[in-house]
Amino acid sequence: MSKTFRAYHGREVALATKHHKEEVLGPPLLQKVGITLVVPEGLDTDLLGTFSGEVERPGVSRDVAVKKACLGMNALGLPLGLASEGSFGPHPQWMFMPVDHELLAFVDADQGITVVEQVLSTETNYSHIRVSAMDHELMDFLSRAAFPSHGVVVRPDSGWQPGFLFKGITDSKTLGEAVEQCIGVSDNGYVHVETDMRAHMNPSRRAVLRQAAEALGTRLATPCPACGTPGWGVVDVIRGLLCEECGTKTTLVCAEVYGCVRCDYQQESPRGDGILKASPEFCPWCNP
Repeated sequence: MSKTFRAYHGREVALATKHHKEEVLGPPLLQKVGITLVVPEGLDTDLLGTFSGEVERPGVSRDVAVKKACLGMNALGLPLGLASEGSFGPHPQWMFMPVDHELLAFVDADQGITVVEQVLSTETNYSHIRVSAMDHELMDFLSRAAFPSHGVVVRPDSGWQPGFLFKGITDSKTLGEAVEQCIGVSDNGYVHVETDMRAHMNPSRRAVLRQAAEALGTRLATPCPACGTPGWGVVDVIRGLLCEECGTKTTLVCAEVYGCVRCDYQQESPRGDGILKASPEFCPWCNP
């Protein structure tokens, strides 16, 4: 934590979660910023969407995370709030590679600012399968999904049916019973098994959430060079990294734009990982 900038040191922040995210987000934010996360009891964040699909997310990740943070703030009567939203799907460049996109939204009602930090990681077990029995295909899937350290969800493949959505399965006996029941009521005789992506059921996701918390902590501990508002960090990127073979512009990021969450001050900086040229595999000329 910065010795000269301690804007939130000693403050309590409402964390809207029902999946024990305070255990992951709390330590890095306490260490970097000096804040303590407080979780309101009985706040059902599933009303704003579920990974298993029975409740659709009402909007884009950022808006839902901000709304969720405000719900926590209202529940505890605190001016500071935090919430996260996770999304899972194909990588934007390598379509066959699944990714975990984690977004954290920190809301400061006193200053009227919202600080958002995001992490995109390929370190995820996100996947699903359609099977008709506890066969070798399902066993192979479970091995790839890191079951039973990571939970799974089971439902009939033919659609949603009341009473036949089984979440948080972490043992073979419960899994077998759920598969048998769901196959029995499925119109097509198949069962849908997917990785449980809720934070308390997925150690891989928790690791990515911690990365996001560390990045958010750095932002909250960094003031704007112009106005001193906390939350200075990357707000945009500039694409066009040059191919190392032919010099053609690619769609890869060549620079990052740092900005303030309150004033209009911005600074352009080279990408943080130090990469100066793009591999020819990303070049529209070398690899059309």
